[in-house]
Amino acid sequence: MKMKLLSGTMLALPLMMSFSAAQADALSDLQARGELNCAVYSDVPPFSSPDPQTRQLVGMDIDLCTALAQKMGLKLNLVPTSVEARIAVIATKRADVLIANLAYTKTRGNQIQFSDPYYVAKEMLLVKKPNVDKTRADFKGKRISATKGTTSEQSIYLAGAKAVTFQDAASAFLALEQNKVVGFVTNTMTGIKMISQAKKDGIELGMIKEPMALEPIGVGMQKGEPALLAKVNTSLKAMDDDGTIDKIWDKWIGPGTEYKMIREEKVQPLSSLKFEPLE
Repeated sequence: MKMKLLSGTMLALPLMMSFSAAQADALSDLQARGELNCAVYSDVPPFSSPDPQTRQLVGMDIDLCTALAQKMGLKLNLVPTSVEARIAVIATKRADVLIANLAYTKTRGNQIQFSDPYYVAKEMLLVKKPNVDKTRADFKGKRISATKGTTSEQSIYLAGAKAVTFQDAASAFLALEQNKVVGFVTNTMTGIKMISQAKKDGIELGMIKEPMALEPIGVGMQKGEPALLAKVNTSLKAMDDDGTIDKIWDKWIGPGTEYKMIREEKVQPLSSLKFEPLE
């Protein structure tokens, strides 16, 4: 009986090894073909959108894809996608990696795996000038607007405030201008642009200092690919250490651009960040 069990076990080992070897190893596959399929937005400036003259995709995420491919010693192949399809493009293996201003959330974390974040986006609360020095806690129970179904809406609930949602950001922003709500939540980039536009219209707005929520932005990959994840993480760290990410940042969304964004965080493990993940 023991002999049969041992024999069965020995027979099973080669089968298990064969099965393991047959499993998709994304890193080996892309190294064999010498090409990195990088999914990006088809038209979401300043991350990735067609250049008006050349019609070629340009933007922050294009430059990040280019730099990542170079660090990995691979040729770059861009895979344009939409906001709605960006998770599916990885899940269906139409791309090896996804660089599309992708924020980590619990739901997305269950669908794909994320690299170490290369920056941390923030959901910020825009308010009328007299309220700028208030804290996040001061708005507990207050009416705050956001676009329906977004992480901005989720952040309002995290703060214990009352969400007043609209189908688009323009309507949610207008609610603040018209004093129908005491604040409007959006990401920092959009907030800066809206504050600037409101000032031209004679309305003084600002952002409170404390973020409503943190959203680590990383590279998306298919789950169950530890070798690819490790390679992407080491490549991102190298891009950070040699200043590549900072140069790309400054070119597209830095202090000298209309977005006036300052990169505050370096590449670091997701586990080292103290934040409450959004759904």
